Amino acid sequence: MQPSASTPRVTAILVAANGSDHLDRTLNALAAQTRPPEGLVVVDVGSTDGSTSELSFGGSAQLSRIAAGRSFGEAVRHGEQVAPRADAEDGTDEWLWLIGHDNSPTPGTLAALLGAVEIAPSVAIAGPKLVNVDDPARIAAFGESMTRMGRSVTLVQDELDQGQHDRHTDVLGVSAGGMLVRRSVWNHLGGFDPALPDVDAALDFSVRARLAGHRVAVVPEARATSAGPIEEFGRAKVSERRRVRMHRQAQLHRRLTYSSAGVLWIHWLTLVPFALGRAIGHLVAKHPAAVGGELAAAFAVAFGGGVGRARKTLAANRKLGWAAIEPLRISWRRVHEHRTTSRDVELARVEDAPIARASFLADGGIWVVLAAAVLSVVTLFPLLGSPALTGGGLLPLSTDVGDLWRNVGYGWHSLGTGFTGPSDPFAAVVAVLGSITFWSPSTSVVLVMLLSFPLAALGAWAAVRKVTTRTWVPVIGAVLYTVAPALVGAVTTGHLGAVIAHVLLPWLFLTLVEAHRSWASASGAALLFAVVAASAPSLLPVLLIGWLVALAVGWRHAHRRVFVPVPAAVLFVPLVLAQIARGNPLAVFADPGVPAATPAPSALQLAIGQPLPDWNGWLSAVAPLGLGDVVLPIAMAVLALPVAASAVGAVLGHRWSLAGTALVAALLGYATAFGATHLTVTGVGSTTTIVWPGSALSVFALAVIVAACIGVDTVPRAAPVLGLVGTVFAAVAVAPAFAAFYLDRAAIQPTSGRVLSAYVNAEAQANPDVGTLVVQPQTDGSLAVALERGQGSTLDDQSTLDATALSLSSSGSRLATLAGNLASRSGYDPAPALRDLGISFVLLDDAPDDAEARAVHDRAAGAIGQDARFTSIGETTNGSLFHYEGDVDRTSSGSAATKATHVLYLVVIGVVFGAAALLAVPTAPRRRRATSNVLEADEPATTFDEERDE
Repeated sequence: MQPSASTPRVTAILVAANGSDHLDRTLNALAAQTRPPEGLVVVDVGSTDGSTSELSFGGSAQLSRIAAGRSFGEAVRHGEQVAPRADAEDGTDEWLWLIGHDNSPTPGTLAALLGAVEIAPSVAIAGPKLVNVDDPARIAAFGESMTRMGRSVTLVQDELDQGQHDRHTDVLGVSAGGMLVRRSVWNHLGGFDPALPDVDAALDFSVRARLAGHRVAVVPEARATSAGPIEEFGRAKVSERRRVRMHRQAQLHRRLTYSSAGVLWIHWLTLVPFALGRAIGHLVAKHPAAVGGELAAAFAVAFGGGVGRARKTLAANRKLGWAAIEPLRISWRRVHEHRTTSRDVELARVEDAPIARASFLADGGIWVVLAAAVLSVVTLFPLLGSPALTGGGLLPLSTDVGDLWRNVGYGWHSLGTGFTGPSDPFAAVVAVLGSITFWSPSTSVVLVMLLSFPLAALGAWAAVRKVTTRTWVPVIGAVLYTVAPALVGAVTTGHLGAVIAHVLLPWLFLTLVEAHRSWASASGAALLFAVVAASAPSLLPVLLIGWLVALAVGWRHAHRRVFVPVPAAVLFVPLVLAQIARGNPLAVFADPGVPAATPAPSALQLAIGQPLPDWNGWLSAVAPLGLGDVVLPIAMAVLALPVAASAVGAVLGHRWSLAGTALVAALLGYATAFGATHLTVTGVGSTTTIVWPGSALSVFALAVIVAACIGVDTVPRAAPVLGLVGTVFAAVAVAPAFAAFYLDRAAIQPTSGRVLSAYVNAEAQANPDVGTLVVQPQTDGSLAVALERGQGSTLDDQSTLDATALSLSSSGSRLATLAGNLASRSGYDPAPALRDLGISFVLLDDAPDDAEARAVHDRAAGAIGQDARFTSIGETTNGSLFHYEGDVDRTSSGSAATKATHVLYLVVIGVVFGAAALLAVPTAPRRRRATSNVLEADEPATTFDEERDE
C-alpha cells in the first residue's frame, strides 16, 4: 500500500561493514519498530566475515554491495540512489534513516524521530541518543558541536544516562548513526563531504544544513546503540596515529572550508608550521604516536585537494551567516572542561594508590643523602673550590662551550696530527656537562665528582625502595652503594664516565622497570641508557641484555620499551662503523677520556667488587706487617660475606624471582668486569692497558645490593642486625680508599684549568692552531710523543679512535720520526716536518723517578737545547719548553663537506634527544573545579523560519 500524501515516507539505509557481531540484532530491531520504515536498503561495504552472505529480501527491502574501503557517506549515497522514490506529484515527504550495523534502535525510535520532525517542520535532521552497546545505561554520544576554530566536540559522551540532558534538543549537529534526514535536503546539500570519509562528516553536513536555513535536533526519546566512534566502523583496530590523523585532517579541512576568502591563505600557509609545533606538543603530552598523524594530516589538507570543491558546495547552498549558529558553538572554556574531565580519572587513580613504602623525609632517605654529602666533603676536600681537575683519566675541558660542541659528532678532530671521523659518544655527555656551567665548563667535572656520593646514595635509596617493603631497608642499600669500591675507585682515578654510570644506573633501573606504564618513564630510560652507554661503553652488552629481558617480560607494552636504545644507537653507530672499517670492532668498548694505565685485579678481587688490585688501599696499610698476600684475601672475603649471604638467601624468600633476576644481573656484571680485565685495546705510551672494570662492577654492586636488600627485607627477626653488620663490614673494607687524597694516592688533582704553559697560551690567543710537540720520557728508555694544538689537549678532545689505533698514520709516523731525531743528535733536518705539522713549540716533560727515563730526558734536553733553530723558554710546571724560530703552516680544519656533515649530525642528535627529552618531562593531571553541564545557550539558534513550526 502506498502512503498517503500526508504520511512521511522513510527509507532506512543500513550500512554493514564486517558487522557480524551486531548486524542480526540491528535487523531484528528494525523489524520490531512500532512505526516501521517503508523501505530498507542494506549496503554491504565489502564484508568478508559472511555477515551478509545469507541475507535475502523481498518487497520494499533490498541488498546492494559495493567495494570494500568505501566510506559510510559513500555507502549512504549509493543506498539513496538505488532506493525507490515516491511519485513527485503526490507530495510525499521523504526521509532517509541512516543506520550503521551496530546502531540497534529501540522499538519506538523511528516513531519518536518522526514525531519530532512532524511538530517542527523546520527540522531537517534529527538524531537519536546513542548509548553504549554493552552498557545501554551509559550515553555514547548525544549531539555535536564545534569551537570557533573548528574543533569538533561531542556534547555528551560517556555519561550515565539519568535524563539530565533531555531538555537540550536544538544542537549544531548529530552523529551519523541513527540520523534521520529529509531526502530532499540530503540531495540538495550533496550528502556527506567526500573529503570527510569518517570523522566529522555528519557534523559538517549538519552545519551546512544549518547555514541553509534548516534546524538540527536531537530526540531524547529515540535511542540506538553504538559500538564505538565512527572511525572504528568496519575496522578491527585503529592505531593512535591513524586516529589522530583522521580527527586532525577533518578539523583542518573544515577550517579551510569554512574560512573567509580573505584569511584562507593565512590558514593554508600556517598548516605545516602549526603541525610542527603541535607535534612537539604531542611529545610533551606523552603521545609520540600522534606525531606522524599530526604531520600527515597537515600535508594531506595542504596538498591533497578537496577544499575547493567543499567551499563551492557550501557557497551554493548557504543562505545564512555564521552569526546565526554562533549560540550553538562551544567556547574554549567548555573545551578545557572536556579535556580536564579525563584527567580527573587519572588523578583519582593516583590519589587512591597505595601509600609509598618508604618516605624520603620521614624514613631516613634525606639523612643518608646528607651523610653521603658530608662524606664527599671530607673525602674530596682538596677539590673544593678548584676550577678544574687533571690526572688519571681527566683533563680540563675547553674554555668555550662552542668548542665543546665542535668536538661532538662526525667531523674534523684536531687531536694529534688531526683526523676526520666520529667522536666518542662521551663527547656529547661532556658537552652537556660543560654547557651547564657555561661560564667555566671544567667546573662541571668538579661538581660531578663532589656530588657523586650523595647522588649515588639518592639513586640507590630510590631503587631499593622500589623492591622492598620495610621503610629502613632503602637506607641500607643507599649506604652500601655509596661506599662501593667501584665508585670511590673511579673518583680517585679520574674515570669520569664510570662515575656518571655508577650514579645513573639506579635511575636507569627504575625508569626501565616503569617504562611499561608511561612514555615519560620509557623516554627517561632511553636518555639514561644513552648516557650510561656513552659514559661506559663496556656496559653495552649488559645494557642490551637488560633491555631485551625487559622487552620480553613486558611484551604487552613492548611498544614503549622497544625505542629505548634508539638515542644510544644514534651516538654509537658512526663510531661502530668506523672501528669495524679499521678491523678493530672491540675497540668500541674502550674507555672514553684520557688513556690511563690500569692494573688488572684478580678474579677474587672482582668478586668482592674491587676494580683495583690494592685491596681498597689496605695493601699498603698492612705491607709493613708482611701479611698482605695471606691475610687480606681472607679478611676481605669475610667482610663481604654478610652482604653476599643476604643476596643469595633472598632466593629462598617469597620474592625469589626478583632476587634471582638481580643475581643473574650480578653475574652479567661480574662476567663483563672479568672480560674487561682481559681486553687491551687502548694504547698508553709504549704499552696497552685494560678496559676499566669498575663500570661493570657498578652493575655487579647494584644487583648484589638489590638482592641483599630483598633478603634483609624478608628475614623475620634478624633483619636489622644483618643489615647493620653488612653495612659496617662494607664500610670497613673500603675505608682506606676514602683516604686516598690524604695519603697522596689519588691520581687526580686540582688544577687551574691551564694545560700548557702561559707562554703557549698567550701564543694560542693569536693562533688557535699553534702546535706543541710534547715529548715524555718513559721508564723503558723510550719516548712517548703527542702533538697538542692551541692551549693544549682537553677532555672533550679525546678520542678512542686515536687511542685504539692499530698502526700509526703517515702523519703519525712522521711525527714519531721528528721527535726521535730531535731527541738525539743526528743530521736530520726537522724544518719541513715542523712546518707541515704546524709545530711552534717543543715541550720536554719532566722525567719520572727512573734512571733510564732520566737518561733519555737529559739526552733529549741536550739535543734540542743545542739546536740553533730552537730557543729555550725555560722551565714550566710541565717541563722544559722550547720555541721553534722558523715559519710553520696553518693546519687544516676539515673540508666543507666535513663541516656540513658535522652540522647535519648535530641536528640529528638534537632532534632525537630533544624528542626523548620532551617525552621524558613528567606531566601531572590537575583537578578541575566543578562546573555545570548546561549548554552555554539554552535557546535554539535562529537558523530557520520559526513560523514554519507554528
